[in-house]
Amino acid sequence: MPDVPTAHLNGIDVYYEREGTGPRLLFLNGSGATLATSAPLLATLRSQFDLLANDQRGLGQTSVPDGPYTMAGYAADAAALAESIGWASYGVIGISFGGMVAQELAVTFPQRIERLALVVTSPGGAGGSSYPLHTLVDMDPDERLALRLPLLDTRFDEAWLESHPNDRMLVEAMSARSADDKPADVLRGEALQLEARSHLDVYDRLANITCPTLVASGRYDGIAPPSNGEAIASQIPNSELRLYEGGHACFYQDRTAFPEIIEFLAG
Repeated sequence: MPDVPTAHLNGIDVYYEREGTGPRLLFLNGSGATLATSAPLLATLRSQFDLLANDQRGLGQTSVPDGPYTMAGYAADAAALAESIGWASYGVIGISFGGMVAQELAVTFPQRIERLALVVTSPGGAGGSSYPLHTLVDMDPDERLALRLPLLDTRFDEAWLESHPNDRMLVEAMSARSADDKPADVLRGEALQLEARSHLDVYDRLANITCPTLVASGRYDGIAPPSNGEAIASQIPNSELRLYEGGHACFYQDRTAFPEIIEFLAG
């Protein structure tokens, strides 16, 4: 069974898991995602790494403190968690929102990051922002779903999903995660996270990142378009950009994506 303690950090209780053997790797999750909803991804990473992952503030089994939340605050939580278990340096993988946090973490503590994978994410500022997901919260559910399809993958419509059952299952899984019938505290934490996300601007500081960095983008991503990945890679000296066949979930859609990301992180 995995070790699932809670650490008191920066005034909140952070629920985390650490399991696996291999290089040290910190996993940073996407908007609204928890350790429970990301179980398949985490299982794959645990087979290759000494993996540290947590429910970020406002989500899952971590505290939901009053806001506002900031991107710098999320990065500080990640740094404090790694320090609390005795890690002086480690690799980092950040997916979507987690990639935003990973950028803040890496520009603030470059000496701690050994290798960095930024997956389907954006830098904000002059480098381009991800789609403002906070604007979807108050929409009619049907309207929101219709907009989410091309955001997830610009090719997605009913005709596409009819002929691509794996993509339909992906859409159904994402829709279940964004359902409205959640406890008020859960919805509050998710809203505070989305608000923090909307203020990201790390682009002008990306040159501070000194470790080998992989930027992975989906060719058909409507949330974090490939141009945003290109902007990130253009600013980080020791980086490379790889495009994958898929949208915002290209790491599921393209079978080559996750093995290549793992190979990179393993060094």
